Amino acid sequence: MNYAIFRSEPIYTLNDLAQLGSHNKREKSSYRSNPNIRRELSSENIELIPLTEKYVKGFYNKTLDYRKEHEEKMKKERKERQKTFNQMVNLSRNVVADELLFTATPNFFKDMSKEEIKRWADTCMDFVYQDLGYKKEQVLHATVHMDEDTPHIHCVVIPLVKKLDKRTNTERYTISKKQFIKDKLHLSVLQDKYCERLNANGFRLERGIKSDAKHQKVKDFKKTTRYYENKVEVINKNLDNAMNDFEEKMKTTKNSFIDKDYVKVKKETFESMNKVIDETRKAIQFQPKINELFNEVQTFTKSHQTLEKENKSMEKEISKLKSRNQELVEENNSLKSILNYILDKVKEFFRNLLKIGNKETQEEVVEQVKLYYDNKDFNSDDVFDIATRTEKEDELFDYANVPSYLKSRRSYNKDDRDKDDYEMSL
Repeated sequence: MNYAIFRSEPIYTLNDLAQLGSHNKREKSSYRSNPNIRRELSSENIELIPLTEKYVKGFYNKTLDYRKEHEEKMKKERKERQKTFNQMVNLSRNVVADELLFTATPNFFKDMSKEEIKRWADTCMDFVYQDLGYKKEQVLHATVHMDEDTPHIHCVVIPLVKKLDKRTNTERYTISKKQFIKDKLHLSVLQDKYCERLNANGFRLERGIKSDAKHQKVKDFKKTTRYYENKVEVINKNLDNAMNDFEEKMKTTKNSFIDKDYVKVKKETFESMNKVIDETRKAIQFQPKINELFNEVQTFTKSHQTLEKENKSMEKEISKLKSRNQELVEENNSLKSILNYILDKVKEFFRNLLKIGNKETQEEVVEQVKLYYDNKDFNSDDVFDIATRTEKEDELFDYANVPSYLKSRRSYNKDDRDKDDYEMSL
């Protein structure tokens, strides 16, 4: 599967902008820092939005009104507070420009003609205009580099906008990337839209890793996996403790007969049972997070295998992550087995209490079964197994919408109630 890639890199100073322009426009005869650039193929590069002048000069031309506004403002400032336009944009917290990078994993471009690459590039530019919201006059330069291993687009935009200055209650120019990409969460949404636009135009690409995971350092990713590992260990420990306590309480419950037909469960036994229930639910609720982590690790490794093949140290970390991921899968499977075992025992426990528990105990069990059903821990089949041939079957069958074909299997006569001995195998 090929992955769509869209990134945004802020440019904070005019000097950085000048260096970027030198790279993007191939103004050097050779690039020792980037041996992947083959200058003999640079003539194949595709100019989407051409720029015949230097990047900084192009910046000045596109921000001329901004510069005039700033100079007028400085005339009213005390001399010691005056700044040139260059000083203002370089020292501002805002960016001077934003570089949008578009590409895909290498196999996507295999055997693709230059005309088809141009169609892909035009689709990317449609995304810039229609999804990001930039106007053509805000694009400083856009080019497709065909002289490196993988074709990619450098689109440099100047997010110059007019915003309300609350202090003066007037509209003033400012350069604000946040008007187009608000934050990382918004960037992730835009990356979804980018992939959707490409696929709508016939380019079969998968959404890459979510931006917050894709840009994590490997050590940060390992920190995340360690958190989940510790969480799994805590869940297992809490489940073991709850089960051990429950088993101890059940030893006294077995000998708490009131008469030959009924047993009364002590309050602390129900509290212990509820502890098992709570810990079970915590483990069940944690399962989607575990599964999400597994998917994230797999996507992370697949993506970096493609994008970072030349980075040997990264490959070693990927190998370690793969190994740890397999261990987590095994731990997760073990945890699921424990959960299934506990749920089976809780079902058995509930059924026995419905059969020979006293009225108060049976009412409590009914509420617990309903709660389990609402939380989707039990389905209608489970409720049938628990309640069939007990005095609470009608109430629980109706609550869980037990299908008629199951109801037809019951053979229960309230005048001839099951009087099996009370047995617990927990």
